[in-house]
Amino acid sequence: MNNSSRIRLRNKKIADARDDYNWQSDPELARLDAATPPNIPFPLYLAEYTWELGFFNSSRREFAIETLAGKHIGNCVYYGIDWSKGEAELGIMIGERNYWNQGYGTEAITAIINHIFQETELNRIYLKTLTWNIRAQKCFAKCGFTTCGNLEKNGRSFKLMEIHRAHWANGNRPQPAAT
Repeated sequence: MNNSSRIRLRNKKIADARDDYNWQSDPELARLDAATPPNIPFPLYLAEYTWELGFFNSSRREFAIETLAGKHIGNCVYYGIDWSKGEAELGIMIGERNYWNQGYGTEAITAIINHIFQETELNRIYLKTLTWNIRAQKCFAKCGFTTCGNLEKNGRSFKLMEIHRAHWANGNRPQPAAT
């Protein structure tokens, strides 16, 4: 897996469930993710989480973001993989607030883009972010994403952004953080 000087992406594991539940239950994080917090107790969440980890899904790849010291700080995923079109949607969450605004999101996005374009035949990665989430848009732009449209869905306004393999291959990507 592609790493940076401060983070690594790794496969999800059952031990991540508590962090994921806490992050998904946090109203501010849910709002940033345009999601509804889970309305189930943790034991039921854990059972579903464990069940989902046991199945391979060819249209979704999910990773934990952890520091080099092994602290789980967030997650990233590419999903809705359409092999015939050569594209997938990207999602990321830095759940640990102590790691916000320090470049960890940029490093994680860069690592997953590198992984996708080095390890798969996908040619386009796209995402949607809430129009008011300027911080996320700046991060995605720094990673080489460009605006490609707008979307209204479920009463929310999103900015659509994308990056193509050719753009990435031309060196249009952020430099790793200095150690």
